Amino acid sequence: MSRHRGKGSATRLDARLEALDTARSLAEGVLPQEDLEFAYRTLDRASSRRSLSGDHTVVGFFGATGSGKSSLFNAVLGESVARTAAIRPTTSEPLAAVWGTGGSGPLLDWLEVSRRHEAAPVEGFADEASGVIILDLPDFDSTESAHRAVVERLVGMVDVLVWVLDPQKYADHALHSGFLAPLRRQDGVTIAVLNQVDRLTAADRGDVLESLRGLLAAEGLGGVQVLEASARTGEGVPAVRAVLRKVAAGHRAASERLSGDVADAAARLAAASGEGEPAGVRPAAFRRLAEELAAAANVPLVVEAVRVHTRRAAAARTGWPLTRWVRRLGRDPLVRLGLARPDAAPRVNRTSMPAPSAAERARTDAAVRAFADGASEGAPGPWRALVRAAGREGRERLPDALDQAVAGADLGADRRSWWWFPANALQWLALLTALAGAAWLLVLAVVGYLQLPVPEVPRAQGWPLPTLLLVGGMLLGIVLALVLAPVAALSARRRAARARRRLTAAVRAVADAEVVAPVQEAIERYARFAAAVGQARG
Repeated sequence: MSRHRGKGSATRLDARLEALDTARSLAEGVLPQEDLEFAYRTLDRASSRRSLSGDHTVVGFFGATGSGKSSLFNAVLGESVARTAAIRPTTSEPLAAVWGTGGSGPLLDWLEVSRRHEAAPVEGFADEASGVIILDLPDFDSTESAHRAVVERLVGMVDVLVWVLDPQKYADHALHSGFLAPLRRQDGVTIAVLNQVDRLTAADRGDVLESLRGLLAAEGLGGVQVLEASARTGEGVPAVRAVLRKVAAGHRAASERLSGDVADAAARLAAASGEGEPAGVRPAAFRRLAEELAAAANVPLVVEAVRVHTRRAAAARTGWPLTRWVRRLGRDPLVRLGLARPDAAPRVNRTSMPAPSAAERARTDAAVRAFADGASEGAPGPWRALVRAAGREGRERLPDALDQAVAGADLGADRRSWWWFPANALQWLALLTALAGAAWLLVLAVVGYLQLPVPEVPRAQGWPLPTLLLVGGMLLGIVLALVLAPVAALSARRRAARARRRLTAAVRAVADAEVVAPVQEAIERYARFAAAVGQARG
């Protein structure tokens, strides 16, 4: 379709054709294929017509058997070129009368019209410079299927449509439903000629004309010019020529016809799409989705593991040195979950958490479905289905993506708090003080045991200094451990809270990439489609 894409939107028609092609592309896989193919054919036809002579205006004479179409064709030309008959159809293939043959060949080849007649100038109507081409076409109600196929093809290709009607068949259902009704956006290049009016009385003529205009108006063709003529007597023929001359003047009929075709194709896409406005991605719905995915990713379990791990680490570094070994009993929860591996690459890291159960997967699917349903609410049926499908397309990847997000999140569990070092130093100072007192007392005991002179022991407030060192050091270590335990618990809770925020952010990023972004893209695709259809409709 690259040839359909204009490079600069130089004209309004260029922009509308570009918009129609954009709408068609965006609707691929969403709207029925027959509607997309109709738009494609419109674009292809417009591209072909615009590549051919713009100095010629193609006028097609359409009519039923016995309407006098060929007779009116001859009357407008001022010469007998087309075969005529009162009853049986005589036009078996299109006949072109051309004023200004230069450049008309490729155009007529595209129309597949091989019978061509170089028409003589008609004063006040057409000459070599006017570039008018009039086609006498087979009867649309011919018993020959090939004749009807030619009419159906050229109805969509000529620039101006002249419907020649007779007083008896002007209200024919096949004519109005099969041909005229679909041309409601072509009333600027459609003309209705009530032929054979010489067979009507003045009163009947007025009634028939009023009835015909009413039928056309009811079909959305109120802007169609209705003329009356008689090919046999020549009445009204100058008026038909004048209208054709006016329509062909300026060579704008082809563009007007294409504009109507584009509007038809765009309206058909709009009808297939339906109307509506999707609710879009709401913050509250996104929060609910993230909460459900966080639960599915076992974020609360990981947060608790971070808290316990941090408290264990704090106790192991700031507790009483003589009882620290107790803290090493039991397996660290982060190790058990496979999250204490700071050397692993995040993109290949995985946790050791069990795979989600069927119930957990169902809960995740329900959350994703609820989010997509909420975002698509209000959208037309085909587009709502697209938004829902977009939301669900990543659900198979969610468990693995969530697990990797948790594994790759920086939990900060292995960072040491600033207060651990001074607390640890105080604990070791207390322990060394107690050990110094104990060693002193041990030396005194050995000296006494060996019946050696025992030196005088320094005293403080009447207490022996070695005893004060031993008891004081032990009491200081125990008190420090008791005081620092709440500090360690508070630090663990804060670190767990930071881990929760980081895990939540990681889960939200997964939700955004796997669910929200596809949903948003589908909604934006519909918005672009609606805008393109609106522009194409003009």
